[in-house]
Amino acid sequence: MTRFLIRLGINAVAIYAAIRLVPEIYGALRPGQGLVVQSTNWVAIVVLALIFGLVNTLVGPVLKFLTCPFILITLGLFTLLINTFLFWLTGQIGNLFGFGFQADFIAAFLGALIIAVVNVVLSGVFSDELKKA
Repeated sequence: MTRFLIRLGINAVAIYAAIRLVPEIYGALRPGQGLVVQSTNWVAIVVLALIFGLVNTLVGPVLKFLTCPFILITLGLFTLLINTFLFWLTGQIGNLFGFGFQADFIAAFLGALIIAVVNVVLSGVFSDELKKA
């Protein structure tokens, strides 16, 4: 349970950083109210972190398996496109629950890069806690 909470926190911080650093990612939406929730709404960030974790766990491995030849041919660079799609999909699924965001391809690509970097850094910081749990 501790590992889950640490991963959820890391994903929440990564999504928050992506939304704050890439201005083309529009803040979270609420149905019928338009753009009212900005990226500082931590409930929306935590819900998006949960969705992102589920999308990465369920959809990510399937996409990586199906696109394995492209990943090998591009020496792993195709995973950047997969991560971009997963980040975009997180926003679309979040929109169904009223906590999503809108992003075009470039914004989703930059957001996925930021999430990857933040995940690597924070996973390194919390590596002892993640191994124990």
